[in-house]
Amino acid sequence: MASCNLGPSFPTWLKFQKNLFDLDMSNASISGSIPNWFWNISSSLENLNLSSNQLHGQLPKLLNLTSLLAVDFSSNLFKGPLPLPNTNCNLFYLSNNTLSGSIPPNMGESILDLVFLSLSGNQINGEIPKSIGYMRKLEMIDLSRNSLTGSIPSSISNCSGLYILNLGLNNLSGAIPTSFGKLKWLEILDLSYNKLSGDIPKWIGTAFSSLTVLKLRSNAFSGGLLFGLSNLTLLHILDLAENNLSGSIPSTLGDLIAMYQKHNISGLVAASAHIDMENGTAIIKAVGQDKLIVRAKDQDLEYAKSLPLVISIDLSSNNFSGEFPKEIIKLQGLMFLNLSRNHINGSIPQDISMFHELESLDLSHNNLYGIIPLNMSSLTFLSYLDLSNNNLSGKFPFTRQMTTFNDSAFAGNPLLCGRPLVAQCQDDELDQGKGQGRGQSNVDDENNDGFIDQWFYLSMGLGFASGILGPFLVFVIKKSWCVAYFNLVDKIIDKSLYMAEKMKKHNR
Repeated sequence: MASCNLGPSFPTWLKFQKNLFDLDMSNASISGSIPNWFWNISSSLENLNLSSNQLHGQLPKLLNLTSLLAVDFSSNLFKGPLPLPNTNCNLFYLSNNTLSGSIPPNMGESILDLVFLSLSGNQINGEIPKSIGYMRKLEMIDLSRNSLTGSIPSSISNCSGLYILNLGLNNLSGAIPTSFGKLKWLEILDLSYNKLSGDIPKWIGTAFSSLTVLKLRSNAFSGGLLFGLSNLTLLHILDLAENNLSGSIPSTLGDLIAMYQKHNISGLVAASAHIDMENGTAIIKAVGQDKLIVRAKDQDLEYAKSLPLVISIDLSSNNFSGEFPKEIIKLQGLMFLNLSRNHINGSIPQDISMFHELESLDLSHNNLYGIIPLNMSSLTFLSYLDLSNNNLSGKFPFTRQMTTFNDSAFAGNPLLCGRPLVAQCQDDELDQGKGQGRGQSNVDDENNDGFIDQWFYLSMGLGFASGILGPFLVFVIKKSWCVAYFNLVDKIIDKSLYMAEKMKKHNR
């Protein structure tokens, strides 16, 4: 009954249903609270999905549904303390509500068979209980977008089959536990927007060979990029922005072969889980997490199903120095590249046009110098560009794709000139001067042509006048010529009249 309009009130006809095993009323426009009688008839339920409604109120502290294997109450308006399911539960989704309080300390001991846990987008505070390590079957932990404090418990490493760990947007502190090196199947690690510190562990490159997404953004990590980047052959999102990282950007950044070209993989898709029934047993297969935010184009972009297609590197707002890493050009599948707000120098590589898929490029607030390569205009997918506040010089290549950006994208480069900037290049001024010279020459030519035209029309007038007045003057001076001329005219006229009369008689 998913996506059917069953609301607005909770369906009362469920009272008369017996032996319910699978109930899916997600996105059914149901509002209000869950009535007490529902919990009394649900003892046989194995799979319960009430997500994406407007249900509110408090949930029972203990969901005493002995057969329940999967429960999804996500994207509602539930408040109050976090409830606990029974010990057989495999999937527990309560994300995007307003639940508050702390995670029960005994949670890990209560639901030992849990595989997928999502409590993201609530108001949960306190520390992550160490008992979470008792849930050794966990494959996904999403506690993001809460107010959790304290350090990350090292006991999470007991969940050896974990492939998604999202603790982003909390207030966690301390270092990344060294025991995390045991999580060899980890594919997504998101610890962004916390208060974590210390060096990024060197063992990440060797321990996390299956890693596809690494987000450590907006923490207090320091040191250099000393972990083995070249071993992360599946990595397609790397976000280390807004930390205190320093040193040069290693050439091994160009060894991230998953970024070599645009790809179309299925991997992580929907923010849900589906349930297949085999021999009466629910086999839960999670195929992703709720959402993942990628910072690009100066905004937060949210991805779910299309996440595997995103290829992004963000090292902005650190203390990186040294020359622009030319090896990065090998990553021709890159969609988003942000190296802004560092101390990077050198020139922009001439072969930057090899980034055929690039949509966003931010190199602002660095020490880059030299010209902007002309072939950047061939980056037809580029919709966001910021090269401001560098030491770039020369004429701006105002052609093709580069004509779509305004001057703010290049501000703070005093030696840069040409459209769309206010500053004009010297050769433009020379061309303008030549144009003015040509203009003056054209004016002179026009004046000369006007003078010639005046004499032409004057001479024609004089010739016409002399042609008319000449014979007249001759006739005045020589009267005998005048008499002879008019006698001749009279003879011609008389002869013409005689011939016309003769022809008329003949026709009669």
